[in-house]
Amino acid sequence: MADKPKQKIKVMAFTVAIIGRPNVGKSTIFNRLIGKKLAIVDNTPGVTRDRHMHIARLQHLSFDVIDTAGLEEPGNSILKENLRAQTQRAIEEADLILFVFDASVGMVPADSTFASIVRKAGKPIVLVANKSDKRHHDESIYDSWQLGLGAPCAISAAHGQGLDDLRDAIIKTIGEEKAFEGHAEKQPVTAERVSASDNDAETEESLYDTTQPLRLAIVGRPNVGKSTLVNTMLGQERLLTGPEAGITRDSIAVDWIWRDRKIQLYDTAGLRRKAQVHQKLEKLAVIETLRVIRFAEVVIIVLDATAPFEKQNLQITDLVVREGRALIIVFNKWDLIKKSQKKIIRLYQKYESLFPQIRGVRMLPISGKSIQDIDCLMENVETVHGLWNRRFSTSQLNRWLERMVALHPLPAISGRHLKLKYITQIKVRPPGFMIYCSRPDIIPTSYLRYLVNGLRQDFNIPGIPIRIFMRKTANPFISVH
Repeated sequence: MADKPKQKIKVMAFTVAIIGRPNVGKSTIFNRLIGKKLAIVDNTPGVTRDRHMHIARLQHLSFDVIDTAGLEEPGNSILKENLRAQTQRAIEEADLILFVFDASVGMVPADSTFASIVRKAGKPIVLVANKSDKRHHDESIYDSWQLGLGAPCAISAAHGQGLDDLRDAIIKTIGEEKAFEGHAEKQPVTAERVSASDNDAETEESLYDTTQPLRLAIVGRPNVGKSTLVNTMLGQERLLTGPEAGITRDSIAVDWIWRDRKIQLYDTAGLRRKAQVHQKLEKLAVIETLRVIRFAEVVIIVLDATAPFEKQNLQITDLVVREGRALIIVFNKWDLIKKSQKKIIRLYQKYESLFPQIRGVRMLPISGKSIQDIDCLMENVETVHGLWNRRFSTSQLNRWLERMVALHPLPAISGRHLKLKYITQIKVRPPGFMIYCSRPDIIPTSYLRYLVNGLRQDFNIPGIPIRIFMRKTANPFISVH
């Protein structure tokens, strides 16, 4: 029986949900509390759709904070109903609610309507008057007493004003015992880059540490099933899904545990062709997706099995390869494919010919709603992550280089024989190698490909981007002053 996905383990003492109607500055408050611009912020109402969750800090007070979509009146739109359901789940998960209104606009009927909804939840509430950075906003703050949510806390998240008052209001509302329950400063666990070593051991050095969280990004074109795949991994409807393209805007980070392995899972906005990206929000979403790819360790590229070789899919794959990420290609919606055995063989062969630089990359046909497929996918994720972290001894590499040169010597260039003298691994994640030679500027590209393919085959690192750097050997007879 395959292990079922486990849910996120709450680390902080309590959880705070930021609630309010659209465009009152909830995401700006969220970004201010966590100390980074994680949520997309724009003047357009309804930018936030999925729930963001992150650790927030106000001086020595730490807690989990959830950014939510703006509460709106019920409508016929399925998307609106799903947005409302996501916000309702955030209210249920929270220990305390920050109910936010816009002090620069003043109270509107929707604020009263949504305040009554929040009161029915029976959770402690802090009323937050955001954008209250000017004197003429005082009248709006006084009017907010009619909501029956207690004294308003005036802040300006954009300018960082009033955060001390907000901290005091949170502690007073939830109680000091709950606010500091089991509280301790913890250093974030990160997977650090490992520098090169001069260890000449005969066996491969093992650097793979399964106690570190694995950063896993899900990328692809719009509407290929990325959010559905993430929901299946988590075992819950954590992210908004639907037939419409472009539902996901922010890159959503979720902590997950799979078979006792910590995973930092990132769902991203769909990447369209640059010529089709016109709106500011979509440009911001694309920038955030590119940032996540650079930050990730393993990237799952999700392709629609019914249209896998569209130009944008190839450009996304090329981008991930150039960034040097470990990658897996999945053909989603495989349950829609007829004669699947012949189809998968053709897909493998086609991708191998299009991307020889990642020969041997793992490609899996899946249905994003199948738990069995998720287990198989995650086993492959762990495998390629281990390959991406491999390091080899210098003596082992130099014996290999001697054999490669003996099998296929370098061609003579302008009557001069080139010499490859020495190789060492200078980095991992992805594996990078430095070769010292007499004339690095004239080494044929075809010979470098020969060496890369040899490394991939002889050291069993299929499908992993490999970097080779050439450096000229220093002349020992030139004195340096």
